[in-house]
Amino acid sequence: MYQVRTDLALEAREKFKDDNVEVKGVQVKEENPGKNMRVTKVIIETENGAKAMGKPRGNYITLEAPDMADSDEDYHREISKQLADILKELIPIDKQELSVLIVGLGNREVTPDALGPRVVDNMMITRHIIRKFGKYAFGLKRNHQISSIVPGVMAQTGMETLEIIKGVLDETSPDYIIAIDALAARSTKRLNRTIQITDTGISPGSGVGNHRHALNQESMGIPVIAIGIPTVVDAVTIVSDTMNNLVSAMEETRKLESIGKSISRLEEAEKYELIRELLSPNLNAMFVTPKDIDESVKRLSYTISEGINMAFFPV
Repeated sequence: MYQVRTDLALEAREKFKDDNVEVKGVQVKEENPGKNMRVTKVIIETENGAKAMGKPRGNYITLEAPDMADSDEDYHREISKQLADILKELIPIDKQELSVLIVGLGNREVTPDALGPRVVDNMMITRHIIRKFGKYAFGLKRNHQISSIVPGVMAQTGMETLEIIKGVLDETSPDYIIAIDALAARSTKRLNRTIQITDTGISPGSGVGNHRHALNQESMGIPVIAIGIPTVVDAVTIVSDTMNNLVSAMEETRKLESIGKSISRLEEAEKYELIRELLSPNLNAMFVTPKDIDESVKRLSYTISEGINMAFFPV
């Protein structure tokens, strides 16, 4: 069965829009907060909508910032502020003091998958200080207890991420989990330029086909907020997009017009499966990442950590 391989709910919704199909039980709201940014909220309200989208019911908020790949510090600070505002919509940060566990998912040794661990490196961790010196240690109106963990991946630990986090929960009893992970996108234009925030949790490794146990409220017993940035795209997707561009060019060339029209008559699913067959077995499981991924992950991890810090410790 043909499915768009993506972790982004926005892209899953766009697939239906391109096919002129309306998904019942799914709402889409768009906002333009300025500074060349767009916020899209995909709200899956019903089980039928969840089944059609292939994602759990809940809120999926996508922050698109086309210039996020650049090193403009002022622009990144605006992105962090926007992320902080979105977190405040999902978590009652301004209403009560909370204990929050930040989970940095991914493999620190693999750069496109190192986003979560790098975010944790830049976090303001306060739980140990507040427990030792009291809740007025920082002189803030509300002193949230922030703790963190980087559970690694199964190949490193021999344990499921779920097992490790459950052990930490039993000892620390946080009110919320914020999990950060690298994602897979359908479109290359969204690589390192899009942040997805959702209150439905996350399935580590799902974007690249390594399905692990989901981290969500059902499995953890407390709300799980997931933050992710797409850092890789499926090789099949890149070839598929290239093929579509080639077909468009062929249709405009008189000598190749008939060939282009023949290929264009194939449904999107048929073209996708054809490409998978052609690429298999050598490239079918390949994922592609930008050449400047090292610098991008370093910069974006700081942007996300700043957004979380701003949300809980406004200056």
